[in-house]
Amino acid sequence: KMSVPDYMQCAEDHQTLLVVVQPIGIVPEESFFRIYKRISAVSQVNVRDSQRVLYIRYRHHYPPENNEWGDFQTHRKVVGLITITECSSAKEWPQTFEKFHLQKEMYGSTLYDSRLFVFGLQGEIAEQPRTDVAFYPSYDECETVEKRIEDFIESLFIVLESKRLDRATDKSGDKIPLLCVPFEKKDFVGLDTDSRHYKKRCQGRMRKHVGDLCLQAGMLQDSLVHYHMAVELLRSVNDFLWLGAALEGLCSASVIYHYPGGTGGQVGSRRAQGGSLSAEAGNRHRPGKDGALTSNGINADTSAEIGRAKNCLSPEDIIEKYKEAISYYGKYKNAGVIELEACVKAVRVLAMQKRSMEASEFLQNAVYINLRQLSEEEKIQRYSILSELYERIGFHRKSAFFKRIAAMQCAAPSIPEPGWRACYKLLLETLPGYSLSLDPQDFSRGTHRGWAAVQMRLLHELVYASRRMGNPALCVRHLSFLLQTMLDFLSDQEKKDVTQSLESYTAKCPGTMEVITLPDGLKLPPVPFTKLPIVKSVKLLNLPTSLRPHKMKSLLGQNVSTKSPFIYSPIIAHSRGEERNKKIDFQWVQGDVCEVQLMVYNPMPFELRVENMGLLTTGVEFESLPAALSLPAESGLYPVTLVGVPQTTGQITVNGYHTSVFGVFSDCLLDSLPGVKTNGCTVEVIPALPRLQISTSLPRSAHTLQPSSGDEISTNVSVQLYNGETQQLIIKLENIGTEPLEKLEVTAKTVNTKEKLYGDFLSWNLEDTLCQFPLKPGKIATLVVNIKVKLDFSCQENLLQDLSDDGISVSGLPLSSPFRQVVKPRVETKPLNPQESSKVGDFSHVKVRE
Repeated sequence: KMSVPDYMQCAEDHQTLLVVVQPIGIVPEESFFRIYKRISAVSQVNVRDSQRVLYIRYRHHYPPENNEWGDFQTHRKVVGLITITECSSAKEWPQTFEKFHLQKEMYGSTLYDSRLFVFGLQGEIAEQPRTDVAFYPSYDECETVEKRIEDFIESLFIVLESKRLDRATDKSGDKIPLLCVPFEKKDFVGLDTDSRHYKKRCQGRMRKHVGDLCLQAGMLQDSLVHYHMAVELLRSVNDFLWLGAALEGLCSASVIYHYPGGTGGQVGSRRAQGGSLSAEAGNRHRPGKDGALTSNGINADTSAEIGRAKNCLSPEDIIEKYKEAISYYGKYKNAGVIELEACVKAVRVLAMQKRSMEASEFLQNAVYINLRQLSEEEKIQRYSILSELYERIGFHRKSAFFKRIAAMQCAAPSIPEPGWRACYKLLLETLPGYSLSLDPQDFSRGTHRGWAAVQMRLLHELVYASRRMGNPALCVRHLSFLLQTMLDFLSDQEKKDVTQSLESYTAKCPGTMEVITLPDGLKLPPVPFTKLPIVKSVKLLNLPTSLRPHKMKSLLGQNVSTKSPFIYSPIIAHSRGEERNKKIDFQWVQGDVCEVQLMVYNPMPFELRVENMGLLTTGVEFESLPAALSLPAESGLYPVTLVGVPQTTGQITVNGYHTSVFGVFSDCLLDSLPGVKTNGCTVEVIPALPRLQISTSLPRSAHTLQPSSGDEISTNVSVQLYNGETQQLIIKLENIGTEPLEKLEVTAKTVNTKEKLYGDFLSWNLEDTLCQFPLKPGKIATLVVNIKVKLDFSCQENLLQDLSDDGISVSGLPLSSPFRQVVKPRVETKPLNPQESSKVGDFSHVKVRE
């Protein structure tokens, strides 16, 4: 029973001669395969003085039991043996040559010829001319290897041709031997060898055998004729196993004719056409799909073309005959390997014909063919080849299914040392078949593709294989990917389980934003947790009113303005993320704390702890002040304010945010967040401004006499005086910032809402105050304002009544510098003393501006 199937078999292999290349003694593996590669490159040889081409199939390992099926199909017969050995001294030579003879005996019954390549031996022995041995000083000095192989193949052809002629000659009177497969020999003991039935069986099998030899010898036309005759003879005696072989031979010859480029999928493995068309000229027009000749395809030598067209199967008939042959093979349990390989060959032909559904039927049949108990390695090979064949016919998911089975087989419990690396590599190869990519960007661009349940299972298997390989970083990356991309498909319990596993892995190896490069060169991109939490909007906040910069404007009427040319351009700049890049109309100040508000949502069924959340910016040196969050389970939109301090001036753009969730550090860019609303993320940072705190000796007013314009910081102090009475207002100016205050402007305006009276109430002297300027940080200057009431009561009759309503209040004390604008004290400034109850918290009309 042939036990080892060759899953790489294809129809054109029927025309090849099988040559085994093996080492003798101790030969370094690298050196052996270096020579083997050179030998196997000589895969086709033009026969001298002939248009025929010989094709060679090389193997460095071939089971001897398969060789016993060489009479059944001659391409399974080892006809050539090339051995490679190292020999450093003449003493070793006799033993080396003896090993060569022992190796030949293993395939002795089928060998046509053999060669021994000896490396390292020099001297008298090496100089003796021999046909079966070639001596080379070293693996680097062996230029004639290819020429020796060509000569060797020609010697194989001579033997092949003699056997073909011997078997093909009709020797009347001679008994034709009965060719058998190994398991048949015991069945023919005692049969009547003189019966007509027996003779027909012998004739049919021999005709089929001669057809094989013709095909190998490059005589395609003759092989077709012999196969047809064999089919008729074997069908008449119901010799089903050999009838199947004759039909398969007919299919192979027809495939070689129709598809001279080969069906094995190896580019350049065959000549375009000429070599496979036997002795006839290879430049003739090939027949159409049904095998009939076109009108311009007939030349002077019409008989051969007509004969081929008659005997050659059409592409459709090839498949029908394959089906018939496989059905005959199926009758014999010992022919399982033959049946399996025939299915594989038919699939390769159907792949060429783009007939995927029919190819899948052959593959399905191949899956259920029972062979002996296969080893784990053979199972891996079988499932891997099935996967590749399904891939060739476009069944990507089925291909992924079998490759996944092969991966699981690599780590089967019965294997003493499971191959987790091979398992992991095969699992990675299944990803495209399940519409799965390891780039999280592919899952943020639209609807989900593929079966989520299968994808999650596969990702879990990748995590497990990574753990068994001893690579915790891979575990973290795959688990992060699972959580990020499959969040919508995980149940509440699965979310808890995955996050617990992730936390246990990140305790040993935190997740990072670095690209992981696998040994085979595959790169795993980082997986930012953009869904933990989910950000719905990003808004840059203006500074508090007390810290907000304003355009410089002198209250004394001296407007400072810069003139610039107005340039009109009809071109509107459109760029990706235009909304995010548009400039905001307010400004941030160097050294001041700036705020960005995010509206976030926790999709998890449990409290989500974000241990480290801060801003990602470009354009300006920025100190981000990270925040720690604890979001309730499945919370609604929850406002989160992230803060930072710009250290330099210029344009700053908020690109995103960073988080640390479940031990995984993520950099989440706004460009990769679909549907995030923002009012612009680029703002100008201006140089640091001075900060002034003002306090007065008067109590604060309970009423606002004049509403703030929005550009001012205002407060109201009140005092009640009698006509002619004078009182001093002492104003303390404290520099609580880091910049010196350089100039001071003071102006006054009397406001009477009833428009009934007027007067000059306020007076001051700036000399004493200005001598303290520039006011350095931490210093205090004082300004004394004299309030004197002087009213004329003669012009209005009801003035006393009006005064009794609410009196006259002096408010607004406008103080300003043309260079700086005063702002509200920071929260972090020292608290006011209890006795300084008249200090002002908000100061309208008190402005410092540069």
